[in-house]
Amino acid sequence: MASATPGNQVELFVCESAAFPRNSSACHARSAFPSKGVLDCWLRPSRAWGMEFQMMRSARRDRAVPVISDPIEEALDDAPLSLFHFRAAITAGAGFFTDAYDLNVIGTVMLLVRPQFGLDAGQVALASSSALLATAIGAFLFGRLGDLLGRRRIYGLEAAIMVVGALLSAVSPNFTWLLVARFILGMGIGGDYPASGVIMTEYANRFNRGRLVGLSFAFYVLGQMTAYLVSLLILAAGAPSDLAWRLILGFGAIPSIIVLWNRRHMPESPRWTLRVAGDRTQAANDLSAFSDRSGIGMVSRQARVKLALSGMLRNKIFLITLVGTGVSWFFYDVASYGNSVSQPLLIKSISPATDNVTNVAINALLVICFGVTGALVGLAVIDRIRRTTLQILGLCLCAASMLLITSVPGLTDTVAPFAVVFGLSLFGSAFGPNPGLILLSAECYPTAARSTGHGISSSLGKVGAFIGALLAPLVLSAYGLRVTTLLAGACFVLAILATLVLRDPSGVPLDAASAEMDGDLRAAPELEPA
Repeated sequence: MASATPGNQVELFVCESAAFPRNSSACHARSAFPSKGVLDCWLRPSRAWGMEFQMMRSARRDRAVPVISDPIEEALDDAPLSLFHFRAAITAGAGFFTDAYDLNVIGTVMLLVRPQFGLDAGQVALASSSALLATAIGAFLFGRLGDLLGRRRIYGLEAAIMVVGALLSAVSPNFTWLLVARFILGMGIGGDYPASGVIMTEYANRFNRGRLVGLSFAFYVLGQMTAYLVSLLILAAGAPSDLAWRLILGFGAIPSIIVLWNRRHMPESPRWTLRVAGDRTQAANDLSAFSDRSGIGMVSRQARVKLALSGMLRNKIFLITLVGTGVSWFFYDVASYGNSVSQPLLIKSISPATDNVTNVAINALLVICFGVTGALVGLAVIDRIRRTTLQILGLCLCAASMLLITSVPGLTDTVAPFAVVFGLSLFGSAFGPNPGLILLSAECYPTAARSTGHGISSSLGKVGAFIGALLAPLVLSAYGLRVTTLLAGACFVLAILATLVLRDPSGVPLDAASAEMDGDLRAAPELEPA
């Protein structure tokens, strides 16, 4: 139960993943199916599932019913789709584009750097994964700062760090320099995950939230594609290998500079200003970027609310949610980054005679045919089905791809059949967990803890990515391709199991989706001083 404020005398009843006004027919119908545990929504009979989903659809259509306690948040959730929303999605997406480019380009770079610096398999693995370890640190740090200082204050700082890291990587005179430069780059990339994911989620209205956040993360797939296309063009142009890898790495600074410029002109999230900073007047002023709604009454400035990290980590609801968002992200990234960072090496292991240009061309074609297609299909259905269902379907495709490669020996004999089945995992990733993890890690946490929750979740993911990128080349070298894909498939299955603990937040007002956690955290005594 969430009580109403004087600005909106509506009593909110939160049941499972949806919120309805008390005594409404939808609320009574939802309460007819009490929760029997975290797996409850997956164990109900199909008739109950259909009835529940019909009520969720009804609630999503009923825009006249105020289901949140403050008119500012109601205006944000009900704001019509505008050019600002698309501008915000593209601005956030440009950051994800840069993240994907910088993280995925290292596989091709290692093909060129290895002979020049005389690297062994362990050094290749370390160079491929060093940015990912830093990404985990940056995600946690910037995620926490996003709740303490505000979304806008860090929205752009991480892009500046990416510019520095990309340029330092391009001029690396030795292996140690390259490691340090990639670590700096990774700090900026890590900060971009909670910064972009949270602010876009808070800008979006509730009816198009999935599409807008999905659109922004679709740029990640474009970044993957560009990483291979830029590498292909530079190599095909005949650039010497000792210059080619520097040009490839240096190109990553260009989109980062564009991101940095655009983000300094974005407004603060009115949700953070209202709920955390306690400045309702400024929140109402910032609202003009999203909605033309007027007549929202002003009240005196409220006290700032800063939830202590220790209180979050002792809160049962927060920790259960963190299993769904963070642990699933961890296992997914172990598999997906182990594959994607080592993708050129996987092709090389099947066909050692393949030259670098052909290798990069094959990988570019895979991303275009499967990754881009998966992102477009996911974008089309993301607001039509449950977020958790979308994510699990994508993970199932990824697991099936890896297990097929493991169990069918002929798939590892030649490049063509392997590429087709491996491409299924690229489709599944872009369709489900790529947008799903970004969305769920923002939607499932309240405003005062949203950036922290997203930061911890993405940090756990990048710890998994570091482990995957570090171990995949070593396992591939020592045990072969089939063992590598078997381990990846197992990680995808574990990610599915972790996703099952989440309550689905699809289609409801953003702060209603996490109202139970918000009330529980605010009731705890651990509040940081303003």
